[in-house]
Amino acid sequence: MGKKRTSKYKKHIKQSPSSIVYTGENPTEKLFIDAFDYSSDSINELELKSIEDTFSFKQTKSNTWININGLNHIQDIEKIGKHYNLHPLIIADIANTSQRPKIDVYDDYIFVVLKMLYYDENEDIKIEQISLVLGSNYVLTFQEIEGDVFDNVRERLRLANGRIRTLGSDYLLYALIDAIVDHYYIVSETMGNKIEDLEDLLFHGQIKEDLSLQILNLKKEVLKIRRSIFPIREIISRIEKNEHVLIDKKTIQYYKDIYDHIIQLSDSIDIYREMIWSLMDMYMTTISNKMNEVMKVLTIMATIFIPLTFIAGIYGMNFDNMPELNYKYSYFILWAIMIVIFLGMIYYFKRKKWL
Repeated sequence: MGKKRTSKYKKHIKQSPSSIVYTGENPTEKLFIDAFDYSSDSINELELKSIEDTFSFKQTKSNTWININGLNHIQDIEKIGKHYNLHPLIIADIANTSQRPKIDVYDDYIFVVLKMLYYDENEDIKIEQISLVLGSNYVLTFQEIEGDVFDNVRERLRLANGRIRTLGSDYLLYALIDAIVDHYYIVSETMGNKIEDLEDLLFHGQIKEDLSLQILNLKKEVLKIRRSIFPIREIISRIEKNEHVLIDKKTIQYYKDIYDHIIQLSDSIDIYREMIWSLMDMYMTTISNKMNEVMKVLTIMATIFIPLTFIAGIYGMNFDNMPELNYKYSYFILWAIMIVIFLGMIYYFKRKKWL
């Protein structure tokens, strides 16, 4: 029996559309909130103790990035959502970790859902949903568990590297999305290496017992990656074309750069998808060739023994009148004939390059 599959959607049955239901796999995760409140000439890095501590940043003149870890704390998610005037459906989408990457544009904020991809120590693909809310002077990020791909963004904020401290919250949103997309390249590279390793094994005929399972797992991984990456083209395209008041025209060019990266990644994923199908064809061909080799050897052995069996069958009959049976050297002559036939057939097969 295979592994029993569970459904994330059963939790939504008989619930209203705006009901906040956590659908992730970490129901005991602790709530952790950190914040960066910054301007061009100052920065304040904070670790907040409660969700209420985030409320004061909405009206500040500085820019603020508030990062909330622990989507299982739905009451706290609902509190911050109401304080920042998020639509109830948006709050519900934040807690629902099975969302497809998307963007929802409202008058005073923009809501974006993305997937963070990474390989664990066993090189198994992991997917974590992250929700981002862009406001006039803040960006809210919601993660399922602690740990992300934003360390470089944090370091740039601390050191005031580049434009991140001098531009608005729309540039911060760009920097966070760009960090996620940049990490896709690492995932794509790892995927490519795994495919090339399997190609080398198949090319050299090293068929392992679990090779077909590895190819199947690769196929599943590339489909997961594809579902996570492809919708981002639509997200970036809507940001570019919407001309929202929260997105400065100067920042649009940076989002176009993300779009170019997504196109490049999408092309790579399509290539990997074709390569995996080729791997399966190569695997089946290699198995077939090995079977053919076995059948060829067995056929040659059977062919060699057919005339020998014929001779042995004739002289194994119990007729009385077989004159050569009484000849002194008949046994040795018969052996000589059989050896000559055997060697002659071996020579013939080698000459035909069947052996």
